[in-house]
Amino acid sequence: MRNLNGGIRTKMTNFYETDPEFMRIIEYFTLEEVVKEPGQELPEETRCLAVLATLLGCQGLAVYQDFLPKALDGGLTPVMVKEMVYQAADYLGIGRVMPFLSATNEILTARGVELPLPAQATTTMEDRLEKGADAQAEIFGAHMKEAWKAGHINRWLAANCFGDYYTRGGLDLKQRELITFCFLAAQGGCEPQLVAHARGNMNLGSDRDFLIRVISQCLPYIGYPRSLNAVSCVNKAAES
Repeated sequence: MRNLNGGIRTKMTNFYETDPEFMRIIEYFTLEEVVKEPGQELPEETRCLAVLATLLGCQGLAVYQDFLPKALDGGLTPVMVKEMVYQAADYLGIGRVMPFLSATNEILTARGVELPLPAQATTTMEDRLEKGADAQAEIFGAHMKEAWKAGHINRWLAANCFGDYYTRGGLDLKQRELITFCFLAAQGGCEPQLVAHARGNMNLGSDRDFLIRVISQCLPYIGYPRSLNAVSCVNKAAES
């Protein structure tokens, strides 16, 4: 029986000794049936980025620790991974993100990656609001240019969420909307925001078919209820 992490001994390895039948089921479903489902495949780099963001969203720390080395071997760079973790703070909150940041640093350091990584900021305190509003407008439409004026939380959303994070290097705007979609789908209870960001993904060229493939590849990590809810949100966004 193959190991979900490619044979490397990790925290998950003991389950192959204590729960072999269960591991055989999830191994086949995750590594064979889901990944190879005709018409539901994703490029490996995209799949790895989506799965990591999903594991952050559902707080699957142990599986994240097992999956991250595979994702790095599959084409993700340390900068891409770190940017994904940083952006999660906006959608999950720092209380849920910091354990994943610690785990990421430990794994990168063990692989010989020197920290801190090169800086990726492209905004200043003076222009973060303006550039954040520009990013919102590029994703959701020109009406977002003025949305920050609706109140202080809307202003924070433009300046902090989009100005501090979406404008950074390491991931492009399309990749950032993808991981946001995964954060929201995985944590559940965010269906209005998930519809909005499904629409944002579509505005950037990630169509309904692509988002359904993303949900399909992430389903083993979040289960059927949240996956089916995400499909409903994608369909609603596609109809609007």
